[in-house]
Amino acid sequence: MTPPLSVNHVSKSFAGKQAVDDVSFTVKPGEIVGFLGPNGAGKTTTLRMALGLVKPDSGRVELFGRPPSAHIFGRIGFLPEERGLYKKQNAREAIAHLARLNGMGKRDAFKRADAMLERYGLGDARKKKNKDMSKGMAQKVQLLAAIAHDPEFYILDEPFSGLDPVNQQVLESIVREIAGQGRTIIFSTHVMEHAERLCDRIILMSGGRKVFDGSTEAALNKAPRRLVLDSDNDALLSTVTPFAGEFIRRDDGAVGIVLKDTAEAHDVLEACVNKGVKLKRFEPKQASLHEAFVAMVGQDVVDTMGDDAFAANTGAST
Repeated sequence: MTPPLSVNHVSKSFAGKQAVDDVSFTVKPGEIVGFLGPNGAGKTTTLRMALGLVKPDSGRVELFGRPPSAHIFGRIGFLPEERGLYKKQNAREAIAHLARLNGMGKRDAFKRADAMLERYGLGDARKKKNKDMSKGMAQKVQLLAAIAHDPEFYILDEPFSGLDPVNQQVLESIVREIAGQGRTIIFSTHVMEHAERLCDRIILMSGGRKVFDGSTEAALNKAPRRLVLDSDNDALLSTVTPFAGEFIRRDDGAVGIVLKDTAEAHDVLEACVNKGVKLKRFEPKQASLHEAFVAMVGQDVVDTMGDDAFAANTGAST
């Protein structure tokens, strides 16, 4: 089958600053792809080039096997990073309006809008003006407007931004539902927990370049493997030293270690049993995509990004 999206060696600079540098990837039919990286990594610019909204300086993009053009009309659902609804429209009108722009008839568009608002808990807001909505509610309405025409391919730019944890879960359920219908999805985010829960595959960006492209499991395997151990036996440290690439000081008195590349958790446990070191605690720590990203680009690079480069998995709007 023809890939919904193929990005081939695209680059783009603005005012002499390189925003995207020789990025290539293909999105296959039926995939959920997380397009990840900190703020300023080049994610939004790449997605805009993918849609033909920004022309690359070099390289090429294909949507369903052809350059972006009118042939994709109605086949793509796009949620831009910048939110925007007509202020005087109500929620029902906003959804139906975009559905009609994407090829639905008037009657079907309003019927679809009513059904989606009821299904996703916004039935009471169907006549509420967009200007009177909270940021979170307006974002959900715009998402429903982007998907109302039931497209084949969804491009969602920072869809979780500004939503509280409850509504983030609602959005995750919508993404899963869409994927369950065999649709293809790529979404960008700088909150990596969403990708860990949702994605078949992730693409990691840093400084305008692609630093990883593969399964979520393969990315997590690049993160440091950590253990937390505790014992009353003074021989604990000497027993685990051969397997530890790094020791981590903990306030609770337990011992944290980062395993060497050649060591496994069961090696540590076996060594403790053989040395008679009784453990009060043996806890492998689950790796995160953030840790994998740090391992791939280096802590010094992450330190230059600032504290808000990766957002916490929280929000303030409802």
